[in-house]
Amino acid sequence: MFSLIVAAALFALYARWRARDRRMLRNGVVLVAAAWFALNGAMEILSEWLPGFGFVSLAVLLLIPIAIVVLAGFLIANGVTMLRREGRRLANVLSLALGCAIVFLPPFAVLLVLTENAFAIGTAALLFFLCGYLGVVFVVVLAYAFAYGRMEPEGPPAAIVVLGSRLIDGSPPPLLRSRLDKALEIYGATTPRPLLIPSGGQGPDESRPEGEGMADYLRSAGADAADIVPENAARTTEENLRFSQRIQHDVGREGALVAVTNNYHVLRAALLARRQKLDAEVVGAPTARYYAPSAFLREFVAILVEHKWLHAVLCLPFVAFSALLVVAVLAST
Repeated sequence: MFSLIVAAALFALYARWRARDRRMLRNGVVLVAAAWFALNGAMEILSEWLPGFGFVSLAVLLLIPIAIVVLAGFLIANGVTMLRREGRRLANVLSLALGCAIVFLPPFAVLLVLTENAFAIGTAALLFFLCGYLGVVFVVVLAYAFAYGRMEPEGPPAAIVVLGSRLIDGSPPPLLRSRLDKALEIYGATTPRPLLIPSGGQGPDESRPEGEGMADYLRSAGADAADIVPENAARTTEENLRFSQRIQHDVGREGALVAVTNNYHVLRAALLARRQKLDAEVVGAPTARYYAPSAFLREFVAILVEHKWLHAVLCLPFVAFSALLVVAVLAST
């Protein structure tokens, strides 16, 4: 019962924080914690009401190692698919690297412990804690990315920003077309028609700015040319958002801004919009299934890097405990 009371309190806190601002990652922390306590409370009640439920719980726990192996196999297979379809780039090996890490890190940690060397044991302990911490953070980011991606904007937008990505032969490839099609869907369902701002500069391997290529696609799809003002200078998501809102103000279309990107990128784009104090929500467009795992891992790494000092501070207790473990092992030998 205590777990359910805590879960109810956390869900209430989540609802309050989400109503205040959806674009906060701490909402995800509270949501996952609430779900965890709710699950514990439900299992406590079921164990009291259903004889033998404890054996079911044990069976589920025994399935966890199998699930981890299946996950590793899926990630490795996805990594191979990414390399075959998208080329040999660092961003395309993330799922393969994570799958291999899941397979090889546990036996590596066991070998470190078997050496009976104090520093090796301390390293194994630190690996265990850091992997556990990163796993929890990943669950939080994944859960809230899923939740945020299903929230609709609160009102009709005055402007729609389409976040750019690489053009191929001067035209939007399928990934970028999905963003443009989502923007056109919102544009067609909004009255009065919002401003469309396709945003993206010209990369070294592109024949023209991404904003121009996207603007041509929008016009060819039936959007009114008077509603389209491309932004052709941005190189990052932050610049996409900031430069596009500047265009919105210059054109005189004041009001809420909606940014359109692919679903794997929605949460990070929303966090960046909040950091820049922009009145902007983010909506997601579909992504090819084979592409989504590596793309989301890339976003997860980017979120970690953007909050690196916070995570460094939160990991200090793990470092301290591992150091104390080393001292204890040395003292016992």
